[in-house]
Amino acid sequence: MIDNRRSFLKKMAATSVTIPFSNLLFSSENIEEGKKYPINFFTKPLDKYGHDFMIDTLKMGGVDGLDLTVRPRGSVLPEKVAEDLPLVAEMARKNGLLLEMMVSNITSAETPHAKNVLKIAAKHDIKHYRMGYFRYNDEEKAEETIAHANTQIQSLIDINAQYGIQGGYQNHTGNYFGAPLWDLIGVLEKVASPWISSQFDIYHAYSEGYRSWQVSMEMIAPKIGSLAIKDFTWEINKGKAKIKKVPLGQGIVDLDGFFKNIKKIKIKAPITLHIEYPLLEKHEENLSLIEKQKIMATKIHNDVQFIKSKLHQYQLI
Repeated sequence: MIDNRRSFLKKMAATSVTIPFSNLLFSSENIEEGKKYPINFFTKPLDKYGHDFMIDTLKMGGVDGLDLTVRPRGSVLPEKVAEDLPLVAEMARKNGLLLEMMVSNITSAETPHAKNVLKIAAKHDIKHYRMGYFRYNDEEKAEETIAHANTQIQSLIDINAQYGIQGGYQNHTGNYFGAPLWDLIGVLEKVASPWISSQFDIYHAYSEGYRSWQVSMEMIAPKIGSLAIKDFTWEINKGKAKIKKVPLGQGIVDLDGFFKNIKKIKIKAPITLHIEYPLLEKHEENLSLIEKQKIMATKIHNDVQFIKSKLHQYQLI
């Protein structure tokens, strides 16, 4: 099935036909009906632990799969992908976890180890990878940064198509290309390839576009390949606003609006759960590994249950 779908997409990519590629790459043909929106965990908070501990904790937390960091300082290092990624893939499989997503630092075909990382990832059935970022800066005009991002992203199309793996660019708050979303939408429209997509992050979309994020989500919807979810609130310190990351449902992100939009626009894509609030408080760092694991697994489980409740509430599953 995977090979058939990838072969089909390669043929479609060679034509001018526009297709909702998130629906094709992540159609639920290999996932039971109850997992139409598989919940994958962005593994960054667990990267400092061993792979066995990470897999065990995520299984306890009730996620469907991993959004594995394959990047410098990640769970799998790019230069060791041939040795380590197959081991993690096998461990995930034995524990009933999906490994269909990963997070990389790849921004172009020239990123060190990019071709090998994508080749091996695709070989182990990873279908989607988050790309690295481009930043606006004082050394060039904004339109020059956008043009550079476009060129770099374009360079990945043939590699992605060759290996059958889709790149996704995440919108990220700050001076990042993609933060306002209109710039990313423009580049994705120019790229016009099913092998390059948006990883739509509601947290960052909301923090950048408090009252306009729904318009941006509607406009980028045909290009969405994955959905990232987390929550935050604002803190005011000495007259300056600062983001405080919190568990899902405890912040100000319009998560009901987010799931309503998914239903309304008919987006079908995997979810990546990002936990960036502390999985352990400072006073818990000295506990035994088993005790720490229980605390972390409980926090992960709570966020997973929140997502599942919203998927049910809005009749997405």
